[in-house]
Amino acid sequence: MTPPGDAQARRDVAPVICYPTDSLPAPDLARYARFRDAAQPVARHTIPARDGGAFHVPAGGFFRITCIEGPQVGDLNLFSAADPVERFYSGKTRALHGTHLSVGHRMWSGFPHLRPMATMVADTLGWYGRDAFGGRVHDVIGTRCDPYTHWQLSGGDMYHHCCHSNLTRALEAEGVAEAETRVHDVLNVFMCTGFTEETGQYFMKASPVRPGDHVEFFAEIDLLGVLSACPGGDCGAEHSSDSAACHPLQIDVFETPAAVLGDWTPPALNGYDGSHGR
Repeated sequence: MTPPGDAQARRDVAPVICYPTDSLPAPDLARYARFRDAAQPVARHTIPARDGGAFHVPAGGFFRITCIEGPQVGDLNLFSAADPVERFYSGKTRALHGTHLSVGHRMWSGFPHLRPMATMVADTLGWYGRDAFGGRVHDVIGTRCDPYTHWQLSGGDMYHHCCHSNLTRALEAEGVAEAETRVHDVLNVFMCTGFTEETGQYFMKASPVRPGDHVEFFAEIDLLGVLSACPGGDCGAEHSSDSAACHPLQIDVFETPAAVLGDWTPPALNGYDGSHGR
């Protein structure tokens, strides 16, 4: 197609941030740090390689995801422990904070709840930044590897340890009804991803994570989490197969004493009246 005469002028229009966050209340990281100093360990979970598992975190507590043996990425889903209908909304989180999360960013729940579920408070990969390929860590872009896409792309192969399946089994084990329909787009913990410049395709590359690296979150509400140790290992080559070297991940849960939390309360449900102009 022949470009119009003003093609370059159209391209040169400056972008506008869709959702400016200046009016959002900023998380009080100093207060969270005081909570963390007083928090006590209450549970430790090991998520086996190429599998999933669940964990619970009380509001005002913390959870830490740690690489313990070798480079490994994880796919994280979060739910309200009181009502799993309320779940993490990666798309809105991405719209508010960007494609990759860092300290001070929040994981938001979906409509009609739309409130902070968890806040990132520590990240040993915070040094990574943006690499020469445009890669960053901890993305809210990817959907999770799944057996349906794998079936399509492989010509009919049945693989049962994709992250979608791992998360489904972990949620079922918690007694959540219709678990597969509750599983949702993830936070790709430790995963290094971006978009190619030429085609805009989503890419992955070997994660910079090493044993001892961790990311930690403050629980804004009572949480049920499920985590999959991705069958792609460090996602440097492929996923949805048993060919990649894979390793377990560790989750530690910490509870903050009520006396230390003081007058802190979980964020209220979103205040929109739900009328939609009807």
